[in-house]
Order: sequence, then structure tokens, then C-alpha cells
Amino acid sequence: MPRTSSPRPVSRPDAGPSLVGERFEATVERVAHGGFCVARHEGRAVFVRHALPGERVVAQVTEGHTGDRYLRADAVEILDASPDRVEAPCEYAAPGRCGGCDWQHATPDAQRRLKAAVVEEQLFRLAGIERKVEVEEAPGTPDGLGWRTRVQFAVDDAGRIGLRKSRSHEIVPIETCAIAAPGVEEVGAERRSWPGVAGVEVIAASGSSDRAVVVTPLPKPDGRMPIVEMDVPVAVLRGDGQGGAARVHGRAQVREVAAGRTWKVSGSGFWQVHPAAADVLNEAVLEAVEARPGETAMDLYCGVGLFAAGLAEAVGEDGEVVAVESDKGAVEDALVNLESYDQVVIVEDRVDKALKDAPEGFEAEVVVLDPPRSGAGKKVVAGIAELRPRVVAYVACDPAALARDLAYFAEQGYELDTLRAFDLFPMTHHVECVARLVRSAR
Repeated sequence: MPRTSSPRPVSRPDAGPSLVGERFEATVERVAHGGFCVARHEGRAVFVRHALPGERVVAQVTEGHTGDRYLRADAVEILDASPDRVEAPCEYAAPGRCGGCDWQHATPDAQRRLKAAVVEEQLFRLAGIERKVEVEEAPGTPDGLGWRTRVQFAVDDAGRIGLRKSRSHEIVPIETCAIAAPGVEEVGAERRSWPGVAGVEVIAASGSSDRAVVVTPLPKPDGRMPIVEMDVPVAVLRGDGQGGAARVHGRAQVREVAAGRTWKVSGSGFWQVHPAAADVLNEAVLEAVEARPGETAMDLYCGVGLFAAGLAEAVGEDGEVVAVESDKGAVEDALVNLESYDQVVIVEDRVDKALKDAPEGFEAEVVVLDPPRSGAGKKVVAGIAELRPRVVAYVACDPAALARDLAYFAEQGYELDTLRAFDLFPMTHHVECVARLVRSAR
């Protein structure tokens, strides 16, 4: 089956005939998690993209059957527009086209209000926490464009580069990406053909001139790497489709600048994609924990060591920082980035296992965790509680996962003290949060 194909609407015996393609008028009620708004049609919830609360729209079903409890749809015509609606600055941000951006049709202020409402709703629904949330604007991107320093493109069967539709493997070829940083666009990946390639990631480091292109070839009997010529000098890495990469030519890593220093980040290794994100989150985390000289701190899911370095500065030579990371490439980078701190111990292991295997009686006054989008989970939260920290700083990129974990922390005697939210992914539904947890008074 071609990689650009999408499933044809079929009947499911358990749910009846497909409704994909059907249209109806609906009034949009509220925002929902994931870049959707909620409407209702014939007593059934409909999750609608490209709409805003309060609008009257024509919705076209994109997923759902007659027997389903809810449907998904696109707003293909706006009958009564919200005052927050604007014309999307990108031609690909439209029904049936690129799924990378969710809110280009809303003003930046409105986008932040929508994200705040989602965080509030998830906290209350999943953790029973009532909290007013304000999403703070990210420095340097007031219009929400030109910020993404790492872009993962897909490639269709014709060798055209593009991005995927929402909730689909289908690829929409593009000539430019409105939220890509200028350094990404300068590489010119969209302006060339990519035969024999499954995916292309373009990296434009923040604070340095380093550029890299990670190319993941299609499986071939000879395993040859396509010839790559770009518009500007770049390192070219061969990706394995699993987040790993090997050097083909040029530097195997890029230099990112944040928190007053330079960081080594290899290939497709994790680094925040907004140029201001590392500074914003590092400052928020250190402010939340207020680590003291001589304390023991843990940095869980430490990546290349951003938070561990700040913690090491705060606890000083008489303190200790235990940084835990399971990704081998990130650990190798962290060893370089943190080599000047004798008080930092780097543990290459899964976080749940590292906590389980901690020496008997080991405690940490400060714990910082920045788990993947799925969250930390009940076992990790329980392991953190056994360390008896006085404060926990939780960095979360998914409000639902954060809320679930906050409920687990509550079971362990820790409550949400403060919460900050940052708009580090403008035009999308994503929002970054930093939660401070302390022991419950009761």
C-alpha cells in the first residue's frame, strides 16, 4: 500500500456504517484537549478541528460510525465566526491539510486562553484540583511564527517532503513551514526531492550556527544513503527511524546555547524546540525548588543535563545531584555537558528501575522530573515519594498526563503548590507546565 494512502471509510460490525464525509450544522461549545472543540449533533459529542468556542459551523465528519458514542470532524465552513478568529497565516493550516498546527485560526491571546482552559479542565477532571491557570507568552515569538528549531518532515512516494494530516499517515507536501525557525528554512529541505527517503529532520541550533539534517532512508537491500546536497553547510546524519542517528559527514552533534552555557546535543537527541524554552523552563524549575547548598537533588529523565547543571550550581560542592536517563546517546552528551561538576552522578537506567534500586535509606531533598508525554506513572511517583523530598518540580508537556500523576502524588501525601504554564508551542495545542509539589499539611 502506498505510504500516502489513507484508510477508506468502511463499516464496522460493532459500530455500523461509516459517517465519514457527512456534513451538518453545529454550534461549538467549549475547547477540548488535543486541538479540538466540542459540539453536539443529534445528542452525540463531536470533536471539531478548525473551530472556536461559540461559533456556528458546518462540520464534516472525519472519523466515526453510526454506532459510535462520539465523532470527529473538521469545520469546513464558518457560519458565525468568533471575535477571536483570524485568517490562518499558513496556507496548509486548513481542513484536510497539514495537521501540525491546531490554532492558526485564533489570535495568540485566544490560543493561550484555550490552552489555559484545557489545563484547568484536565486538572479538575483527572485530579480533582480547582486551579486558575494563566499561560505565559514565550519570549521572542509574539506572532507565534518562526520558532520551531527542529522539524521532522515525512516524505511521500514521489520523494516530496511534507507533514502529516491530523490523526493520519497521509502526507501533505509543503514548500515552507510557517512555524519553522529561519535556520530550518535556510537549509532548504522543502526545495529538493528526497527519493528513497522515509523521513527528514532539520535541526537549527539556538545560539550557534550549527545545522544538521537527519535522513532516514527507506529500507533497501544495499542500505545506501541517498546523496544529500543542501543550500547551506550542514551535518548530515543517517537516522534509524527510532530517534537514533549516525554521522555521514559534518559534526555528529549541534551546539545549543542556554542558561549561560553551551550544550552538546547529538543528532536527534532531545532538546526543546522553542529557542526560549530551555531558558524559560530552567529558570522556572530552579525557582520552584530553591535548592540549597549541601542538599541532595535528583534530576529524573535528565536528558543532556540542563536541569542537573542548575541544580549542581545551587547545591554546591558539598551537595549531590543524581541525574537519571535511559537513552544512551543523551547519557553520552550529559557526561560531556556535566563533566565540570564533581557533585553530579549520572545513572544510565530507566527511572523506575533506578528508584527501585536506590540504596536503602537514600533520600533527596529536591526532585526534578521531566518525563515523556505519557507521564511518569504510579510506580515512579511512589518511588519519588519514598525519597521523602521536601519539594518536587514536575515539568510536563501534556496536561492530562500531569493531572493523572498529580492524583498519584496526592495519594502519596504530596499536593500541588504552584503551577506555571508556558506557550512554548504557539499555533499548536501543546503547552508546557512546571508544577511545584510539597508535602500535604494534613
